[in-house]
Order: sequence, then structure tokens, then C-alpha cells
Amino acid sequence: MLYHLLFPLAEHFGAFNVFRYITFRSIYALLTALILSILLGPRVIEWLKKVKCGQYIQEDGPDHQSKAGTPTMGGLLMCGTVLASVLLWGDLTNVYTWLTIFVFVGFGLVGFFDDYLKVVKKKNLGLRPWGKFSGQIIVGVGAVSVLLIMPGYSSELMVPFFKGIRPDLGLFYLPFAILVMVGASNGVNLTDGLDGLAIGPCVVTAGCFALFIYVSGHYHLADYLQVTFIPGVGEVAVFCSALVGAGLGFLWFNAYPAQVFMGDVGSLSVGGVLGFVAVLCKQELLLVIVGGLFVVETLSVILQVGYFKVSGGKRIFRMAPLHHHFELKGVPESKIIIRFWILSILLALVALSTLKLR
Repeated sequence: MLYHLLFPLAEHFGAFNVFRYITFRSIYALLTALILSILLGPRVIEWLKKVKCGQYIQEDGPDHQSKAGTPTMGGLLMCGTVLASVLLWGDLTNVYTWLTIFVFVGFGLVGFFDDYLKVVKKKNLGLRPWGKFSGQIIVGVGAVSVLLIMPGYSSELMVPFFKGIRPDLGLFYLPFAILVMVGASNGVNLTDGLDGLAIGPCVVTAGCFALFIYVSGHYHLADYLQVTFIPGVGEVAVFCSALVGAGLGFLWFNAYPAQVFMGDVGSLSVGGVLGFVAVLCKQELLLVIVGGLFVVETLSVILQVGYFKVSGGKRIFRMAPLHHHFELKGVPESKIIIRFWILSILLALVALSTLKLR
């Protein structure tokens, strides 16, 4: 909105010319989402307490009963501040921005209904797995189908570290892209088990992809760094930056000891949109590196369940996801969180290095 209101004034007041730059608007989108989150956070937390959106804690894992009743569905705060910031600083004529918003809101609605059933209707299982996956797939199919008919977008797959390998998946690209989005969404959801554990790596991942999406939308940078140039997609860097700001603002209240949890409305929306941004800038495989923490957490659950069934009741880990395994080994919660954040930053640096290592 500010872009459309103020940029046209640049021909009369030169200072407003800064609104043409994605980098300028990205910085202020981040700051806006951050400030809004910190200012609105206490009110949102009080409201969640008032409507009795308290977290249910299972008794078959590490002792977290002291956290029972802590307000959940705090992802509503992130969703609201991201959208407000993007609507203020983004170019609202850009179709990629609206597709990203569609995915963010769509996955968020799936998570909202899941949380609503669990914390309001007191149905501890929430949405059934088929219902949750169906909702995610419908949103993903809608977004990627539109994306594939956009000019400049192809079904080719970029392979990190190898500039000459670009297989064209053709008709298989749609299910592949859906797998990336749904996998990222549920990976973040599985990681969200300790105070601040998931949102820290989400902030790092969003910041990393803000750079990749900007490069993909900049002709000269894309040509120099040999990445796929997609006209107009760089505008999504404003969204990614707003997500970084909202994530940091949420972390202000979610850091140990947490005053609020994001719930599925937060984890599914953030994870799903990170997967979609990776699809947007043709860095789907790079998400495995940047979001390596989410991949490992997901694999730990898959391996645990699979081995349990095959071996007749034996386990690989003391408990899955992996962060609970370390908890049961006696590692303090705060130490697990900080170490996972460090690993996430290191993985992001490896991913950024692929811009030159080709």
C-alpha cells in the first residue's frame, strides 16, 4: 500500500524513489513485522488465555507438565503481522506475492482448524491425518498449478553445486513441488517441540531464501550467479523479510521459558510457505540443506516408526522427534535449542555458498 501511495510521488519528490527498491522495502517490512509483533504480543497472549487456548502436554515423554496450559495458537500473531507488513510494503500488483500469501494463509487455515479442534473442542488428536494432508495438498496444487502457467517458469530442477545439471521433470514436477511444500510444513510442525526450537531455524531459512528469491528476480545477478531468472519473483523477498521480522518478534515471547507456543496454525503456515518460496526460486533441493534440521527431525520420526514396526517393538531413539531423544539423555532443553540454532545457521551458510560453488 505504501509502495502504491508514495512511489508515484517520486517524480515530484526524489526521496520517494527509494520505494522502487526491493531491498529498501524488505528492510522496512522486516522492521514493521518485528515491531508489530512485540507491541501486539502481550495482547494476543492475554486474549489466548482468555479464550482458554492452552497447550495440552502428553505424559508419555519428557516432563513438560509445567508448560501445560501455556497459550498456544500464537502463530496467529505471526500470520497477522506478516500480512500487515506485506500489504504495507509490498507491490500488490505482483502475482507472485499473492500466490505466496495464498499458500501462507491456506496452510495456516489447515493448522488453525487442527488447533481449534484440539484446544477449543478438546479433541486431542485434532484433524485426522488424511484431513490435514488433504488440505495441504489442495492449497499446494492450486498454487503450483498457477505457477506453472506463468511466463518464465519451467518444470526444470536445479541441482546445488552442479550448474550444468537441470533435469526437466515435466508432468512429475507438480507432485514433486507438492511434496516439497507438504514436507517442509510437517517438518517444521515436528520440530516445534521445545521453546523457540522451530522458530529460530525458520527465521534463518526465511532470511536465506530472501536472498535467493531476490537474486532469482534480478536479471544481472541471476545471470552472473547462474541461477534461473524469473521476472518479478524478486518481490517475494519483501514477504520473506516480513516473515523474518515476525519470527523474531514471536521468538521474543516464545524463547525459553515460553509465554506462548505457535501451534499448528504457525508451524504449518510457516513451513508450507518456506517450501513454496523454495519452489518459486527453483531451489527445491537446496531446502534440504537450508532446512536440514527439519529434515533430520522428520527422518528421525520415520525411522523410529518404521524400525518399531519391523523389529517388533524396538527403538532406534529413546523418543522421536530427535530433540526429545536428547532430552531423555539428560541434555538441558536450553542447550538443545541453542545447538540446533547453531546447526541451522551453519547449514544456511553452506546453502549460500552454492551461489558461487557451481
